[in-house]
Amino acid sequence: MIRTTCAYCGVGCGVVATPTGARTATIAGDPDHPANAGRLCSKGTHLGETIGLEGRLLAPMIGARRASWDRALDLVARRFRETIATHGPNSVAFYVSGQLLTEDYYVANKLMKGFIGSANIDTNSRLCMSSAVAGHTRAFGEDIVPATYADLDAADLIVLVGSNTAWCHPIVWQRIEAARAARGTRLVVIDPRRTETADGADLHLAIRPGSDVALMQGLLAWCRAAGVVDDAYLARHVATPEGFWATCGAGSDLWSTARACDVPAEDLRRFFDLFAATPRTVTMFSQGINQSLAGTDQVNAILNVHLATARIGKPGAAPFSITGQPNAMGGREVGGLASTLAAHMDFAPDNVARVGRFWAAPNMATAPGLKAVDLFRELGHGRIKALWVMATNPAVSMPDAGRVRDGLAACPFVVVSDVIAATDTSVHAHVRLPAAAWGEKDGTVTNSDRTVSRQRAFLPLPGEAKPDWWIVKEVGRRMGWKTAFAYDRPAEIWREHCRLSMYENDDAGGRRRLFALPGHAAIGNAAYDAMPPFRWGGTPFADGRYPTPDGRARLVPVTQKPIGAPLADWPMTLNTGRYRDHWHSMTRTGLSPRLARHREEPLVEVHPDDAAALGLRDGGLARVATPQGDSLFRIRLAATQRRGELFVPIHWTDRTATGGRTGLLPRPLADLISGQPGFKATPARITPVAVAWRGFVIVAGDTGDRPDCLWATRVAVPCGTVWDLAGDGDPARLDRLLPAGERLEAIDAARGSRRVAVLRQGRLAAALFVTRDGTLPGRDWLVAQLAEPVAPPTLLAGRAPGVQVDRGPIVCACFDVGLTTIVAAIASQRLTDVAAIGGALKAGTNCGSCRPALARLLQESQTHVA
Repeated sequence: MIRTTCAYCGVGCGVVATPTGARTATIAGDPDHPANAGRLCSKGTHLGETIGLEGRLLAPMIGARRASWDRALDLVARRFRETIATHGPNSVAFYVSGQLLTEDYYVANKLMKGFIGSANIDTNSRLCMSSAVAGHTRAFGEDIVPATYADLDAADLIVLVGSNTAWCHPIVWQRIEAARAARGTRLVVIDPRRTETADGADLHLAIRPGSDVALMQGLLAWCRAAGVVDDAYLARHVATPEGFWATCGAGSDLWSTARACDVPAEDLRRFFDLFAATPRTVTMFSQGINQSLAGTDQVNAILNVHLATARIGKPGAAPFSITGQPNAMGGREVGGLASTLAAHMDFAPDNVARVGRFWAAPNMATAPGLKAVDLFRELGHGRIKALWVMATNPAVSMPDAGRVRDGLAACPFVVVSDVIAATDTSVHAHVRLPAAAWGEKDGTVTNSDRTVSRQRAFLPLPGEAKPDWWIVKEVGRRMGWKTAFAYDRPAEIWREHCRLSMYENDDAGGRRRLFALPGHAAIGNAAYDAMPPFRWGGTPFADGRYPTPDGRARLVPVTQKPIGAPLADWPMTLNTGRYRDHWHSMTRTGLSPRLARHREEPLVEVHPDDAAALGLRDGGLARVATPQGDSLFRIRLAATQRRGELFVPIHWTDRTATGGRTGLLPRPLADLISGQPGFKATPARITPVAVAWRGFVIVAGDTGDRPDCLWATRVAVPCGTVWDLAGDGDPARLDRLLPAGERLEAIDAARGSRRVAVLRQGRLAAALFVTRDGTLPGRDWLVAQLAEPVAPPTLLAGRAPGVQVDRGPIVCACFDVGLTTIVAAIASQRLTDVAAIGGALKAGTNCGSCRPALARLLQESQTHVA
């Protein structure tokens, strides 16, 4: 039994992994971990389905040929040395990831900023939380998250802004639900979409995208008029710029704010009154705030309200930025962003000198480097000559991803270290290096509330895979810096990181930087191995002191930027985000049959009124286009959308679909302060796409290549793979997806239907069903036949003899419970609440992320009966 930490979001849940075979393990929540107390979401629950070796990169590759580690590392070191010698240190760059452990991050940052001499190292965390970093730094003097999960337990009001917490951070959502049940905590959700999180709220404000500054300015003006602003706290602990209150009050009355946010004034008044009357308030914000061209201002608008009302540094009262990735916070701590140095230091000359002394660095970077959007723009312009991508897939995740691919293809030297052999990014790599995956890694991560936890290995390194820190330090040594990168184990890197956090970090007035890890700089190897979770920083700002030169926080003047009217050629506003049971580009969750069932295809959600006006039908296909590109999506009508707005998921790639390429669509524009791109409000249009036929193919194992047709999306199933298909060409070319074997075939010319089954030694190896006008059978029964030793005679019927009950789309991924099963149980057993459904079917009793959906089904069922 090994205690480790989950591989997914920033909640940082503890996991207990018990190996059961060479590449298998049972997974459970760690009851002793402070972040989750034994609970896991659906993704964490099914981590055991994702630790096989399917698709893994298991040996170094130079081009298409396998190479030894020595040869591959020597080549990487030589090409980087040559590029620097010819074009200077700013001609090279690293693009890293919140999937790295803190020790990995530290070594990469040290190599680039202290020894190569450039700050051109940025992270995909730039895409999810860099506006929070910039906002914290402007207000507090340092990137400090001043809240903990315990504040949710103590709050009387929780405000969720731009966060579908029930889906994206289910364990936090459980904590919120528990607080509401135990002490009547009120919940307000601010989100343009009516998400599953909003469904359960006391109040939902479906504001106009991008109007968050106006909302928070209006709230602050309301609080001041109501006498809630704490003038004494401001006088002692907060610097208020001249003219701040005049700027805040201009156009911030209730009615003007309601018009700017496009919400009913009465709803706005309810929120303002509730906030003003509730001192114990936590405002939790996520990507809906950060991923904006005004993200930093939006963060500071929230922080201004909390500082002005003294709702900070107290139990149950704090602004709370919740991160998306498992180690986004660890990356912030070691300087993984191009705009920061290590240990929460910036590029002030004394900080550059301090870090240079500590590292004995021969070539310290003296200024910030290229942030992610700028980095890939410069790559496209030919100014970056050598790029190393670690543990991320920018060809999918970056905005204007088509241009990113062009830059990767043109770059003279690209290195990719990853766990997966073939990604949309690695196809452009000159060298691919096999990295350790979750379950094989050893190091630390920091979660959203500053809790440091150990990730521990419970699986052996497969093939020739190596930890990321080892790969980077070997390149550093081969570039000529053997002593500086003479690490033998992660504990050595951790100790150095801790020493740097304390280095010259004391003066007469107290510690300069709040980030510090005292007591860990001399930790022994055994103590590191056994290190329990701990939170650094205590309760920040409880004493009213801030890490600024005068010890005071800052109110930051912000103004609402104009929100333009829809454009004639691009009349819709495109929003992007996550699905509940998938993660990033699905290299891990895409391996889990259970996780695949919740959302099997990339859907574009559109309001029914918009759909009627545009000729879109539910379940049809549509092309979503922006000035940057276009991609296909399956249409889903959703009254939860605001009129004129679309929502698409971020997860599908060229490896898993012919459509759903969301990264192609957003503009390559970023917040001018934080450099975070604006993924939440892209001008777009949508048009229906007609197809001549549709179908699916089921194959034992994997089909290998992607099907050659207009629409194809891959779904993992037990024992095999399903591709959903549609097209306008000749479906006969789909036959290449079928393996050799005994064929059974049926053709219905009247309906344009064709059904093929392939048998090998009497069992089902593949099935292809295509129709032009008729219906297709459900797939569950056919998929189940992949595991049967003898294929039944009714294969081409697509069902067993007799009446078959389709369980419908999966609602509860933890226990594999479908919609049809739930609706039938509600009716037949007269279930009246979510707990009753859990008692009957177990649905909703694990991670809880499906409970809002269960509540909606109950409401719909009761409405139908009435």
